[in-house]
Amino acid sequence: MGGFWSSGGSTATKEQIEMATAKAKEIVSSNPVVVFSKSYCPYCVRVKQLLTQLGATFKAIELDAESDGSETQAALAQWTGQRTVPNVFIGGNHIGGCDSVVAKHNGGKLVPLLTQAGALAASTS
Repeated sequence: MGGFWSSGGSTATKEQIEMATAKAKEIVSSNPVVVFSKSYCPYCVRVKQLLTQLGATFKAIELDAESDGSETQAALAQWTGQRTVPNVFIGGNHIGGCDSVVAKHNGGKLVPLLTQAGALAASTS
């Protein structure tokens, strides 16, 4: 089934986490929307489906497919205080996980955030 080899405590060194933090911050600063995800995570799938349905441009980083995925996840935990995926950023700001994204959508706040970040074309209707 996979995935178990990367679970448990992180054995990443301080230098690896610092490098992963720098990489994550670079990705976040150069993309309007970033979803740090795992391909098998149903909550990640839900967020990516929602963004796709809205027509948003986003970059998904599948941590289970990245060679430094566990270091990146540890770096994100230090940076954002959130250990879990999806870990979503819009316009360079940490939004949170699936529940936060869905709550913003249900409250009518997600589309304006995506539009302001340049991930959605402003509607012309």
